[in-house]
Amino acid sequence: MPTVKDALAELNAHERECAIRYEYIEKRLDEGSAKFKRLEMLLWGVYPFILGSIVFASFI
Repeated sequence: MPTVKDALAELNAHERECAIRYEYIEKRLDEGSAKFKRLEMLLWGVYPFILGSIVFASFI
């Protein structure tokens, strides 16, 4: 039959594993955020090109 010490040891091990898992999740979220910002900047760069193409087409 497990004792209280065994249960506390398992709980502490679980907390350590969860802390590692949450650090990894946080890292992945930060990386995804950086990629999203890059894509957003690329998208904002396309808008002037589209508007310029429309203006250019109206002069032709």
